[in-house]
Amino acid sequence: MLKPGKYMFGGFDVGGPWSIDFAEDVGIKCYAILSGSCWLEMDGEPASIRLEEGDCVLLARGRPFRITTDQSMPPVDFETAYPRPLRGQILTVNGGGDLLGVGGYFELAGNHSDILLGSLPPVVHIQKQSDRTPMRWAMQELMRELREPQPGGVLVAEHLLQMILLQVLRLHLASGAGNRVGWLFALADAQMSTALYAIHGEPAHRWTLAELAELANMSRSTFAVKFKALVGTAPMDYLTRWRMLLAGERLRNSRDSVADIALSIGYESESAFSTAFKRVMGCPPRRYVLAAADGLGIAV
Repeated sequence: MLKPGKYMFGGFDVGGPWSIDFAEDVGIKCYAILSGSCWLEMDGEPASIRLEEGDCVLLARGRPFRITTDQSMPPVDFETAYPRPLRGQILTVNGGGDLLGVGGYFELAGNHSDILLGSLPPVVHIQKQSDRTPMRWAMQELMRELREPQPGGVLVAEHLLQMILLQVLRLHLASGAGNRVGWLFALADAQMSTALYAIHGEPAHRWTLAELAELANMSRSTFAVKFKALVGTAPMDYLTRWRMLLAGERLRNSRDSVADIALSIGYESESAFSTAFKRVMGCPPRRYVLAAADGLGIAV
């Protein structure tokens, strides 16, 4: 549903002092430092972050930021200094040799990126030695693909970068750091994940609070309180939203009728489905379809 769409990746090999500004953007950016060190400065964050060899950083909110090897050096705008996209290449600056890294950018094509990004802090910094180990192979192989282009290398590099991205998310979940509210963190909880997988796997089932609590091996009241604390919404509200998100994707990407879609997610009445859809998604199903056909975005 998030649909990683536009993406870009490449490497950077920097020599001497370097200070680059990156403008506000959408999507997710991920950087890994293979050798050397630098500073990351982000708008809205009080302290600079030191990035050392082996560190990875995930930037999830699209805020303006700066990467610099010399904090006293005035920065230059990235798009002005390097107007050509990297697209799988290595950018060499000042002859290289002091800072070597790889990075990528993912723009989520789905309309529901807040499902993921809303539960993440602006910066996820992976720096523990034990956490670097699972990513080292992917980082080294990604740089090899960039340095020694081979047939299919762009596709291989893309998947390696996605592996790094997913590993960063896993390590962030395991660390217990930052805001712990959202479905992403709830999936890391054994009891809540059982209920979430059930909802995701059978959205048309007429789930009750009692059934979900039983799956989680909890009382109804305890389950309801814990679910809302971890996910950020009540279980039945989450179920309704999940159904509407699924319906929205089918409305946009299939020719199924509204009645068929309503039935597939557990609504026997098209009118009941339409009422729920409008409440959650902000407009009736048929208008949602028209907006998709016209290429218009609808805020949800």
